[in-house]
Amino acid sequence: MYPPQNAAPLNEEGLTAKDSEHLRLLQVFHYLDAGLVALIGLFPLVYLVLGGLMLSHPGFLPSPARGTPPPPQFVGWLMVGLGVVGFMLAESVAALTLLAGLYLGQRRHRTFILVVAGLHCLNAPLGLLLGVSTIIVLMRPTVEARFMRSH
Repeated sequence: MYPPQNAAPLNEEGLTAKDSEHLRLLQVFHYLDAGLVALIGLFPLVYLVLGGLMLSHPGFLPSPARGTPPPPQFVGWLMVGLGVVGFMLAESVAALTLLAGLYLGQRRHRTFILVVAGLHCLNAPLGLLLGVSTIIVLMRPTVEARFMRSH
């Protein structure tokens, strides 16, 4: 059972110093991951721009042989759609990660944080590391008890 019988004393939050440090580190790593995901989430906008150019200027792509027709219009729409969906998905994950970091600092909404940690597990290797670490720390009885008191 966690903490062991001869463990360090609990602080005013009812957590060991190790628990408090792990929660603080998780909060910082959630903020860093949110920023990284938000930055990487800008890359799908390239698809949006290229698709828009394909729709507005069908002949802007150089063709390997003269007289080759431009790609069909649906290819431009497909690229625009992929760009929008990719951007929205990445920025949504970044927002959820930022919120999880805020909630870690406030010691609230444990279930929400666990759901976001599970979502991170789909993104290897960094997301998997963050997600598994978050789940391990939040499953400790002292940490769980601390989050339950804040309701």
